[in-house]
Amino acid sequence: MEPPFEKLFTVEEANALLPKLTELLAEVAVRRDALRQRAPQVEPALRASLFNGGGRPASEYGVEAYRLYLAVDGVRSLGIVLRDLDSGLVDFPHLREGRVVFLCWRPPEERITHWHELDAGYAGRRPL
Repeated sequence: MEPPFEKLFTVEEANALLPKLTELLAEVAVRRDALRQRAPQVEPALRASLFNGGGRPASEYGVEAYRLYLAVDGVRSLGIVLRDLDSGLVDFPHLREGRVVFLCWRPPEERITHWHELDAGYAGRRPL
């Protein structure tokens, strides 16, 4: 049984979303990097915070985590599957020859040129 997707994209629809997706992925990268930068400072605070909530470092980390969640949710809300925060790898559900597959894209590719089976992943990419 194929997983349900709210939207199935044509190649043209997916390519048309790439400028917006590039902006969203840039925001994801900013938020991801901010979390990584704060992580070393928050770990000791969290260990010491058994009774006090972690203080300012933990609070700031929580804010950044929420901002990252919102950025990722912006991608997800388009019906796109974000596979990798570091590379920006995404999949667009697509109907190909009567079955659902993924159109596969990652920056800095200029357009979508590959697809793969739902269970194949990036290594199973095939040209359109």
